[in-house]
Amino acid sequence: MGIYLNPGNENFRRTLAADIYVDKTGMIAEMNKFIDKGNNYVCISRPRRFGKTIAGNMLSAYYSKGCDSRELFAPFKISKDSRFEERLNQLNVIKLDMNSEYQNTVDKAELIKRITGKIKEEMNSQFPTVILREDDSLAECILKVFSATGETFVIIMDEYDVLVREKVSETLFAEYLSFLNGLFKSDTLRPAISLAYLTGIFPIVRDKIQSKLNNFYEYTILDAEELAEYIGFTGDEVKELCEKRGVNYDECQMWYDGYKQHGFEIYNPESVVKCVNKNEFGNFWGKTSRFDVISDRLDENFEGTKEDVIKMVSGEEVTVDPDLFMNTVTGFKMKDEVFTYLIHLGYLAYDRENGKCRIPNKEIRNEWLRALKVAKDYGTTNKIISDSMNLLEATMDGDEEAVARALDRSHINVTSNRSYNNEDALQSAIYLAYIYALNEYTVIKEMTNGKGFADVVFVPFKESRPAMIIELKRNSCTESAITQIKEKKYFTSLGHYNGNLLFVGINYDEKEKTHTCKIERFDIG
Repeated sequence: MGIYLNPGNENFRRTLAADIYVDKTGMIAEMNKFIDKGNNYVCISRPRRFGKTIAGNMLSAYYSKGCDSRELFAPFKISKDSRFEERLNQLNVIKLDMNSEYQNTVDKAELIKRITGKIKEEMNSQFPTVILREDDSLAECILKVFSATGETFVIIMDEYDVLVREKVSETLFAEYLSFLNGLFKSDTLRPAISLAYLTGIFPIVRDKIQSKLNNFYEYTILDAEELAEYIGFTGDEVKELCEKRGVNYDECQMWYDGYKQHGFEIYNPESVVKCVNKNEFGNFWGKTSRFDVISDRLDENFEGTKEDVIKMVSGEEVTVDPDLFMNTVTGFKMKDEVFTYLIHLGYLAYDRENGKCRIPNKEIRNEWLRALKVAKDYGTTNKIISDSMNLLEATMDGDEEAVARALDRSHINVTSNRSYNNEDALQSAIYLAYIYALNEYTVIKEMTNGKGFADVVFVPFKESRPAMIIELKRNSCTESAITQIKEKKYFTSLGHYNGNLLFVGINYDEKEKTHTCKIERFDIG
């Protein structure tokens, strides 16, 4: 057993000993499909704290010759697989945590040399009959072992992209590219590698590394395909945890859900585990990083960024083209690159079906609100957000003038002069003005109800709050908005709010660029 070559299973054993472990061993069966195949190089990218390292430790514990993990896996799904025994602790594993190696190397220029030296030392110990020279690269060492013994290797490299994310010298970066190239672009070496498994926050960099690693099959947060359920918690897994620990699942969903992957609702495991352990809700994942990763990007202020950010903060989706992103952390030129960057970091969620991104949940929205407080050019937005609680109460109290004034301010802020009279801008103004309501309501846009579509419906989490139906008009009157709600019976699915239901009619005058409001409390009976 070594540290880097054929490590033991202690890391995975400790994972299993934790208070909460969600069985992800089915991933092993998926990875076994790649072993010794022509497409056996895999790269998985996800945001931090989504379980990439745990998955790597699990794979190492399964494949490594340096341990016996049969007992560890016996209670879990993979043990029922017909081919479970076939590769259990049968392969040589080289396991590298690139972030740890980078952070613990004082002289960064010696990074690759130190890594190679450590692994070579263990190779000399485990393969004493193979002669490895001092100047042999890691790739050459692997090839010599394979040539002499026929032994193949699984390479597990966690956080392969640390040198992409850190500011390193061009010399070190070039040496790292050469290191990767030697391992993964050699046809001579390829028969010696049964599986290469890389993880990172970002996909393979397209303008620097891709020419070196374009033979990797990538599973990203944009498209996780068949591996979607294995990195992060699924909705069913979270629901089961909540039921066992007596945690309100609906509230957990509101706080931490939002990443859709290949038909699964994916949650951040870090937040869910802390939530169910503490039996309380809070910003757990956000405490492991700083929100300035958002504000720094917003300060670049590319065309259209501010309008789209306001929409997303207000609960809307915006279109994004992720193919414009080069998977780097600098040199952005447009908002699509910024938004895709934030998708990979987990601060936005991407819906592959409609090509749009959004803020996934309450926890992440709180990080955005903090970022907006320090971002340039968002002062008015912050004022509207801070006033949103008062606006909600003013609506409850029937203060029609306060609502109209708030919408005047919000409408000016969410749009440019060119699109000021656009109907989408009016809706965005409402969503932003009522952003605080997201803490107490599910906001449903164009809800099918009665004989048509209600513009906006606010369904409260607690029945002590009134449900609200908002109908929008342009160049008309608020009375016609209220009348439409009643005549088309937009309230039919809200019957249990009898006596606790508000109708809010809003009219926008394009010429005056002002809003008027009418509020009625309605008794369905």
